[in-house]
Amino acid sequence: MSRIGKKPIEIPTDVDVKIEGRVIKVKGSKGELNWSYPDRMKVSVNAGNIVVERTDDSKVDRALHGLTRSLISNMVTGVSQGYQRVLEISGVGYRAQVQGNKLMLTLGYSHPVELELPDGVKATVDPKQTQITLTGVDKQQLGQIAANLKALRPPDTYKGKGIRCAGERLKLKAGKAGKK
Repeated sequence: MSRIGKKPIEIPTDVDVKIEGRVIKVKGSKGELNWSYPDRMKVSVNAGNIVVERTDDSKVDRALHGLTRSLISNMVTGVSQGYQRVLEISGVGYRAQVQGNKLMLTLGYSHPVELELPDGVKATVDPKQTQITLTGVDKQQLGQIAANLKALRPPDTYKGKGIRCAGERLKLKAGKAGKK
């Protein structure tokens, strides 16, 4: 049996969980999430816990068991506490601004890059305009937005200019040694 899948998920007091058919709906103080779980899994709510069970012992079902439990756990954590991703922009003249639900980025291109944020994701920029903080309830969506931002200007391997996650370390290359 899956070690992750067999653990029950504790439901915090401010979170409401409903199962309608194959759709689990989780509602909390930060927002609401829905997810249609696989047919091969059985999800039930018992005494303040969510329990995920599998119907078969095949390899696919064993893999889905842990995945289903992790995704539901992420939903519960997201609607109760929320998730946050911090991105750093490094480079001369590189900066970010928030205008409504759009993120305006100056990344050394001939034009400013404009990224529209989906519903449920909020961005804030520090006063230096070099640190972007993304917040939301959906962990997958937040990670995808962060990856899309990083892909706009990946960190350069020689100078380290670009967008990276906070705390991410780069091993910079030495570059040319010069003529003697």
